[in-house]
Amino acid sequence: MRKTIMAAMAAASLIAISGCKQQTSANEGNASTEAPAAPASAGDINGTWKADISSVQFETKPDEMLLQNGTFSCKSCTPAYTVPADGAFHPVSLPYADSDAVKVVDDHTIVETAKKGGKQVNEATFTVSADGNTLTGKFNDTSAPGAAATGEFTETRVGAAPAGAHAISGQWKPAKLSNFNDAALTFTLEVAGDTYKSSSPDGTSFEAKIGGPDVPVKGDIANTMVSVTKEGNAYKTTRKRDGKVVGTTTFTVGDDGRLHAESKNEMNGAVTKWTADKQS
Repeated sequence: MRKTIMAAMAAASLIAISGCKQQTSANEGNASTEAPAAPASAGDINGTWKADISSVQFETKPDEMLLQNGTFSCKSCTPAYTVPADGAFHPVSLPYADSDAVKVVDDHTIVETAKKGGKQVNEATFTVSADGNTLTGKFNDTSAPGAAATGEFTETRVGAAPAGAHAISGQWKPAKLSNFNDAALTFTLEVAGDTYKSSSPDGTSFEAKIGGPDVPVKGDIANTMVSVTKEGNAYKTTRKRDGKVVGTTTFTVGDDGRLHAESKNEMNGAVTKWTADKQS
């Protein structure tokens, strides 16, 4: 499954550990209607934060997919993969999935479902508008042990589909994310002495020594490791899989009391910037 936009679809991971899961790569959309707590003082990172999805900015290459002649390919995924589009599960070798099924609902809609170890970890429905220029997606990410992360997103066509291909085919740029639930947006940070702690309602968490070794992200099925360094007033988390850096996120509390984050996917160079408001 794609982990380029979802908190992304990475939903909670994108926020809590800024991981790049499938989808989906950022959490963006309508801002919460709940009133945030009083702004944090500059530099005070401790507390529970909720991402402001209206603040998300993407710096990324287009997503690229192809569904033609009964075969689906995600060409921009890292790593890229291809499976028959027959609704059955087929083996894939992805960080968050080992089997994937793509079902063609009609000439504008598909449903993609991912499993790992026999357990469903994500389901996403992709629908292309009648004019072929807007892609709308809905996802339900159950890859973590806690609350499922859900949300919706839209992308705008920037590359045409090949002749005879399904409408999902072509190149798409992220445009908007909306209706993300708290599991996809909220996370808690705590710094005490040289210890940095992070947790999310989706059940993922870690505790690391600042400037210390990599530690496992509990609840992460991709076996992600993370380390934390402090650079001035900023905290930088670095994520690895199989010893290779796959992403980084830098968190800074500004004079405005908001948490400012910048995440980089080291596998494809995509950068996502966003802010969060303190809830408690």
